[in-house]
Amino acid sequence: MRLGVVILPEYPWPEACQIWTAAEELGLHHAWTFDHLSWRSLRDGPWYDSMTTLGAVAAVTSRIRLGTLVVSPNFRHPVPTAKHVMTLDEVSGGRFIFGMGAGAAGADGTALGGTPLEPAERVQRFREFVEFSDVLLRQDTISWRGRCYAAVDVKMVPGCVQRPRVPFAIAAAGPRAMRIAARHGQTWVTIGNADQPGAQPEDTAFAVLAEQLERLQKACSREDRDSARIGKLVNLSRIVADPFDSPERLADLVGRCHELGFTDVLVNYPRTTGVFSGGIAEFERAVSHVLGLMDRPDPATTS
Repeated sequence: MRLGVVILPEYPWPEACQIWTAAEELGLHHAWTFDHLSWRSLRDGPWYDSMTTLGAVAAVTSRIRLGTLVVSPNFRHPVPTAKHVMTLDEVSGGRFIFGMGAGAAGADGTALGGTPLEPAERVQRFREFVEFSDVLLRQDTISWRGRCYAAVDVKMVPGCVQRPRVPFAIAAAGPRAMRIAARHGQTWVTIGNADQPGAQPEDTAFAVLAEQLERLQKACSREDRDSARIGKLVNLSRIVADPFDSPERLADLVGRCHELGFTDVLVNYPRTTGVFSGGIAEFERAVSHVLGLMDRPDPATTS
């Protein structure tokens, strides 16, 4: 079981640098940031580019894995995005995880002047985005002509540090997106009910997670993929309120996720007000407590 954090790209660099390096010093296994042009209730506040932020973070950290949660086709094109990814993998020394999603309806989807897509169209575009990205990050020279994207004689040299390419963490909830995750993903990502993140009673939210895990298993069977070989990541801060309200609460929630079959759990770094608000001291105590439990040997394997 691994524990990670999501740090929003809203902080000026001197403050952001302290937050990200502190996450590594705490012993967290991975750290992620949202990839949006702006986000929901925070649209009028500071918001920086995720890729540039992660490049800076990669230069001041040495161990913690770094990822996007998640890149979407709403405003990203596979070719320049793949160049960003290849470069981030180089700067980080092979610590980058490429998180991707289909892209929700909203400001990101219309910011470049496009019209909103129906859900089926978003999934179709996402499938091509993932397939094209997979090719771009594996080969030196690529030409591509699909329904949504085209490229001619693109060079991707020297390629990724991680071979055959960086790992993909693919967000998916519906059956068609689940099959994309089953075919191409090294990790599957969920926030539970994407239409009502964090709005359901706790037991209902965990029941949704259990149902999604069953759908992933079915998608893996259809793709002839062993589901045990795919990591399963859940962002607790989008599932329940105050996940690190106490060390015991976070430990209980992580334990429930582990029992369901998740391999990775995230919580959002606490903000002072509004969404994801909380205390930094409480966050650090709870995270340190859970990481300490993870480090303890299992008596069943040491007896």
